[in-house]
Amino acid sequence: MNRSSSRPLIGVSACLKENGRGGWHHTVGDKYVQAALRAAGGMPVLIPAIGPEFDDEPGFVAAMDRLLDSLDGVLLTGSPSNVEPHHYGKESRAGTEHDRARDATTLPLIRHAIDRGVPLFAICRGLQEVNVALGGSLHQHVHEVEGRRDHRSPKSPDMDVNYAPTHDIDVTEGGLLHKLLGERRVKVNSLHAQGVDVLAPRARVEATCCDDGQIEALSVPDAPGFVLALQWHPEYKALSNPVSMKLFDAFSSACRARMTARSAPLLRAAE
Repeated sequence: MNRSSSRPLIGVSACLKENGRGGWHHTVGDKYVQAALRAAGGMPVLIPAIGPEFDDEPGFVAAMDRLLDSLDGVLLTGSPSNVEPHHYGKESRAGTEHDRARDATTLPLIRHAIDRGVPLFAICRGLQEVNVALGGSLHQHVHEVEGRRDHRSPKSPDMDVNYAPTHDIDVTEGGLLHKLLGERRVKVNSLHAQGVDVLAPRARVEATCCDDGQIEALSVPDAPGFVLALQWHPEYKALSNPVSMKLFDAFSSACRARMTARSAPLLRAAE
């Protein structure tokens, strides 16, 4: 798409990780920052993983809404960590990594962003967060579910191996994803341990894995703004992937439309 000189502000979700020296870092993979910057043509604004102790503080909720009102879009990133299962009524399974601070930030952020019409593009863990935030549940270990394939990454030192296309998806006919891609079947680089179990009431399936039916994309049809969540990783080398660029172009267009709408009152006031 034709990029204008103005860049939309895109909030990018961060994780909270121990640095191995007794301290903690708010971290975002550079590939997500670069995707927001280059593929979506935006200015990334990192959103730290604040923590559950602020959940019920009215000032924190009000500040989150002010933040969202200043953003033109939100990009939810992937992560090795998993959404804590108590958020969807299940007990934690052994062998899973969690990030309580990220959950406490992104789950309410998702609900507020959707309700305020902020364009939302969710990747991998981001899709899982959207489903949980809207009342759905997850399989903690998809590879242990009867009839499901092992969707986990091969854990190679070569990122091109880890993020190589793994399987085809069946795109829902007439859905948002079908309209954006113009195709019913594409191959994606889907790598994850968790996955959607019960779909959230507001969500609509946009694609499933051709091999086992696992949900690979969802949208929120009643949302006032753009909402698309993908289980795969379009951010990886997005600029050289035509499918990924169609998705980032759609997100960018939604962000730019919001940027224009947010700017209009200011321009009128300055006249």
